[in-house]
Amino acid sequence: MRVLIQRVTTAAVAVEGAVVGNIDQGLLALVGLEPADTLQTLTKMANKLLAYRVFNDADGKMNLNVQEINGGLLLVSQFTLAADTDKGLRPGFSSAAPPQQAQHLFNEFVALVRTRWAHTQTGIFGADMQVSLINDGPVTFLLQMK
Repeated sequence: MRVLIQRVTTAAVAVEGAVVGNIDQGLLALVGLEPADTLQTLTKMANKLLAYRVFNDADGKMNLNVQEINGGLLLVSQFTLAADTDKGLRPGFSSAAPPQQAQHLFNEFVALVRTRWAHTQTGIFGADMQVSLINDGPVTFLLQMK
């Protein structure tokens, strides 16, 4: 499982021109799922995502997590994060979870996160989404869980 997080001042996801999820200050999290991911993987990533300290404290140090700043969290499924890019000039997607499994895992992940943080929005799994954001910093991290 790979989650690319970006600290944002605002982010939104639209499908067919309609905004389906948006946040102000917080984290945009692009979620890539792999076939070996389990409930245990999802739980560990949810814990890490919510506790990851990327927001500045009063001294300007990254010591606060999304909950401590009362920020939003926008989760967007993105299978391309699980792509194999080691060979050639075209990504391979055999390392990504198949769509049915990925949808189940993504829904489980969203449910896990929402039980701990109500300020969570999502895109629509499998839809052609347009994601817009203002990256704050810029601050971007790739979280990986095996």
